Amino acid sequence: MATLPSSLFTNATSAPLLGADASGMGGLTPAFSPLYQQIKGLILQSLQSGEWKPGEAIPSEMDLAARFRVSQGTVRKAIDELSAENLVVRRQGKGTFVATHAEQQVQYRFLKLQPDSGNVQSEGPAERTIIDCKRLRASAEVARALSLRSGDPVLQVRRVLAFSGVPTILEDLWLPGTPFKGLTAERLSDYHGPMYALFETEFGVRMVRADETIRAVNPDAEQAQLLHVPVTAPLLSVERVAYTYNDTPMELRRGLYRTDTHHYRNALS
Repeated sequence: MATLPSSLFTNATSAPLLGADASGMGGLTPAFSPLYQQIKGLILQSLQSGEWKPGEAIPSEMDLAARFRVSQGTVRKAIDELSAENLVVRRQGKGTFVATHAEQQVQYRFLKLQPDSGNVQSEGPAERTIIDCKRLRASAEVARALSLRSGDPVLQVRRVLAFSGVPTILEDLWLPGTPFKGLTAERLSDYHGPMYALFETEFGVRMVRADETIRAVNPDAEQAQLLHVPVTAPLLSVERVAYTYNDTPMELRRGLYRTDTHHYRNALS
């Protein structure tokens, strides 16, 4: 099998990663990266460009190895990392597929609030009420979180999630205006799947990771009214910035979680 030329491992500014003939695109990963990391970067570029859509199969390890002129073992190691990061899903006997938020096992990836009795699957989907959906200019704080400029257009959404008729989560979301042009309260209300699946299928934005900050708070009067709790109720405040490929921030989300019937659970490994 052909191997990568030794020039790959010289100055990254003077030599392409794998060459246009091998990858069909310019290399962006530094040449000193481990080879499997370079292959992972090229696969990520294809995912980001939409060459393989969410839910679609990616080429086999053998085909990818031929495309990039590396061994199958190198490709396998790259896909192992992508699978561990929930960017692709392996299916026994079927191949490897681009992960999608519409899949059952992915739907709850970013929801860490668990009922005290049972689990999120037995609890069933949340009942969602859209309180507000409006376009406005980004404040300095929102712009900083979304890597925008102050005054850039953003979409702000407020919604309540209820379980068994009990309002449990109050969320405020800010989304960059351009990628989500056309998103309205009606579209949000009419869509019955996970919100991230809506972003993925209708706006081509796939959330691949998120950073969260958690603190204990009391609600203000309006928040308490929407969650049907007193202003003295202990709530969890969860602030999240969600990113698409290339660590591009695509959502700022601030949620208030009731803790009388639910708890926050995160598996660490």
